[in-house]
Amino acid sequence: MRDRIATVFSSLLYMVLRRLLAVPSFGDRAAEQVRLENLVLRHQVAILRRQVKRPIYRMRDRALLAAASRMLPRERWNAFLVRPETLLRWHRGLVAQKWTHSQRSPGRPALDPEVRRLILRMARENPRWGYMRIKGECQKIGIGVSATAIAAPRRGPTWSEFLKAHAAGIIACDFFTVETAFLRTLYVLFFIEIGTRRVRVTVATSNPDSVFVTQQARNLAMSLPDQGARTTFLIRDRDAKFSRSFDDVFASEGMRVICTPIRAPNANAFAERWVETLRADCLDWLLIFGPRHLDRVLRTYVKHYNQKRPHRGLQLVAPESAAPVPEVDRVPDIQRRDLLGGLIHEYESAA
Repeated sequence: MRDRIATVFSSLLYMVLRRLLAVPSFGDRAAEQVRLENLVLRHQVAILRRQVKRPIYRMRDRALLAAASRMLPRERWNAFLVRPETLLRWHRGLVAQKWTHSQRSPGRPALDPEVRRLILRMARENPRWGYMRIKGECQKIGIGVSATAIAAPRRGPTWSEFLKAHAAGIIACDFFTVETAFLRTLYVLFFIEIGTRRVRVTVATSNPDSVFVTQQARNLAMSLPDQGARTTFLIRDRDAKFSRSFDDVFASEGMRVICTPIRAPNANAFAERWVETLRADCLDWLLIFGPRHLDRVLRTYVKHYNQKRPHRGLQLVAPESAAPVPEVDRVPDIQRRDLLGGLIHEYESAA
């Protein structure tokens, strides 16, 4: 008897639901059908979420969902079966796939291990010999070796010693790239003062030609005297984007341009480390839509980096801070300021 009553009650509820869905509206009938279809699809998605713990997506499925997510506001992303972090990870995977090339061993064939050990022995036992002298000694005993394959002994300070001794007068520069949500590559040139760690960034561009880099060099050269900075060295890598006119601008200001060795990113470690910090703090957590969007993001982050972000190399003081803040006896009222939509927080005393 109880089962019969439950069956009748379920049938009654079903008939009421059908009547409610069949109630005609005064609007467009086609629009009502689309809304009903969306209701059905959303309910089916909810059922899948309850039953399927981890759906399997193909590459074309990921590309479609990642592209569709850019057309919807973030508040509507709950319509997807995946989380926002997954969409961002898929976009990073598409960017990595764009820049993945076939791997091959660069350069000339490696030296024979016996020849390599002999060259290192000669360099160690004769610190005053240069690479041509070592090449000549090898040639005397019948061993042919290229002069460029011989590492000459160190005659002066290391890069680390050089940078520490001249940090106050050195500026390093480099490019970094950003892939937009539509896989367009943007280039940004930046300069960092080694002594103060202050950073300057240029506008983003998709064509960093000689005219662009030369104009950015002029802008920097004009701003240095106004800030009372006395710079004697500029460190850059051997990227072809740095033209001769770029170097001539700094040479006219009495600065010496130093090019780092080939395939030696550690020689420009301060610039490389800042790019890593920028990506970890900001760019890895955002999808960039275009040059103007990237310029706004970089302006906000660089201002935060120069004025508020503690730096380990400066005893946890920001690059543009006058002096460390003295310690207080009790915790004051603290207020928080959100930057870039809450991605970055700044804390300061409310007093």
